[in-house]
Amino acid sequence: MIANRSVPTASVIPVLAYVDVPEAAEWLCRAFGFRERLRIEHHRAQLVFGDGAVIVVQLAATGDEAAGTPVARSGVVTHAVHVRVADAREHHDAAVRARARILQPPADHPYGERQYAAEDPGGHRWTFSESIADVDPPDWGGTLVDDFE
Repeated sequence: MIANRSVPTASVIPVLAYVDVPEAAEWLCRAFGFRERLRIEHHRAQLVFGDGAVIVVQLAATGDEAAGTPVARSGVVTHAVHVRVADAREHHDAAVRARARILQPPADHPYGERQYAAEDPGGHRWTFSESIADVDPPDWGGTLVDDFE
């Protein structure tokens, strides 16, 4: 895998939705010992703990769905699991063969990741992400709070 400063190095990164991301990030750091790695305005933060990580995102309104963004709707979705893979397109094709419900096909993003989103038979949301470039977070609008790598 390509190293990318815009994403934590953990292989599996849970994505948790909160109404107030800054408040949630502060609480998780204070209460559970996470450290804030990256803040993206008020709607997303990357937190690290040891060699693991979690992404905290703004709970989105119905119709605002994007890859990896939990969406409020009946039976509110409050989480997704973010998994780093070596080849997102190959992984996507295998998921299609296994009859995963694809929510968003593979797409390249300015932060150096190729991602797709899927839903498993239990209704759990998954984002699979391949690093395709090493991108400095300020180049796409992120603010690197501290570089723990």
